[in-house]
Amino acid sequence: MEISITPRQRDFIYAKSGEVLFGGAAGGGKSYGQLVDALLFALRYPKSKQLILRRTLPELEKSLVRTALEIYPRELFTYKASRHEGVFANGSVIDFGYCDSENDVYRYQSAEYDIIRFDELTHFTERMYVYLLSRVRGANTYPKQVKCSTNPGGIGHTWVKARFIDTGAPNEEHLGRIFIPSRVSDNTFLMKADPEYVKRLEKLSKKDREALLYGNWDIFDGQYFTEWNREIHVISPFEIPKHWRRYFVMDYGLDMLAGYWIAMDTWGRAYVYREIYESGLIISEAARKIREATDEKIHSYIAPPDLWNRRQDTGKSAAQIFAENGVPVTAARNERVQGWYNLKEWLSPFRDETGKASAYLRIFSNCTNLIRTLPAVSVDAKNPNDVANTPHELTHAPDAIRYFVAGRPVPAVISRVDDGGKPEFDKQIDNLLEFS
Repeated sequence: MEISITPRQRDFIYAKSGEVLFGGAAGGGKSYGQLVDALLFALRYPKSKQLILRRTLPELEKSLVRTALEIYPRELFTYKASRHEGVFANGSVIDFGYCDSENDVYRYQSAEYDIIRFDELTHFTERMYVYLLSRVRGANTYPKQVKCSTNPGGIGHTWVKARFIDTGAPNEEHLGRIFIPSRVSDNTFLMKADPEYVKRLEKLSKKDREALLYGNWDIFDGQYFTEWNREIHVISPFEIPKHWRRYFVMDYGLDMLAGYWIAMDTWGRAYVYREIYESGLIISEAARKIREATDEKIHSYIAPPDLWNRRQDTGKSAAQIFAENGVPVTAARNERVQGWYNLKEWLSPFRDETGKASAYLRIFSNCTNLIRTLPAVSVDAKNPNDVANTPHELTHAPDAIRYFVAGRPVPAVISRVDDGGKPEFDKQIDNLLEFS
């Protein structure tokens, strides 16, 4: 028996995380990778039990079952159609199942599986997925995993994105989960067999093209920041040069402190490099958290102007209490529509001096809540020029970044070099910075 796989399929097969998601673009070989992985597991672990799921029975029979019968060796594998069950010569079993409705999950209520596999995960609801996680169990010593494959879109797009995509960078484990992206270009077998496939995908609508050709999880109907491109705007952390100017910006309320440390280079480009995102903090606690996370010189602490409203209980403003606790904040402008327009400009892609795609605002991959919420905010139904206030949880981090760009931040400037060869700021640049 000889089976060929792509490098991305190999990554999926060897992934050891408790929950694995493979996919993105159409044609990346996701279902085939699932079936090869299931075959290898069944042969490696005698009497093992696996469940492979599609949302409906017709999808199951026309895709997974049909492909399994084509690639699984007949001398080792027998399929019992009446029970949707595949049995191997060593006693391993693969159940081919479906969940046409949410109540269908209870058909597996007493079952035990070493591996459960969801093909096209975004076709399932979160309730289905979470319930079936409880069926991954057993007294043997075999690996226990949930391995999934899917494209963006579908009824489960939002929860799948939150569970696997927004938790951190791809190809790295986060919270016991890993996302392994795949594009059609990774599937060399398909590219050779059907070179026109990509051209057909290119003719789709922008939304479908982004999802199926590029595996873009960040585009949807009504999206406000259509400029967002994860491959451009999200970058790996690097050591920030000492002469870059640093800012801290926040949106504060008892429901959420969304705070960001941002550095500006000499080209006027901003890098969001650290995040604090925590609810339930009174002002003194929020200030302490900010101080403890700051170990560099901050040029300005920027905050929304409503923090200057005096509180009836103390007669002090929140800004005054922040200052008393070591965080001297400066008020930013709060012109919502103009602020969002400015932020769209900062996100707009361009070619840098090396010819690579870039933007004036880029985000370190460790700032997971900003990466999650900034592309997720939608257009206000009553004012298409504004960002919708709901769901409110999505607005904290984008508001903070809006305050930053509204403050007209000034980039780092090297005016001279000291005897040690180290760049220094021209102190007169401080006079150019205006916050109101």
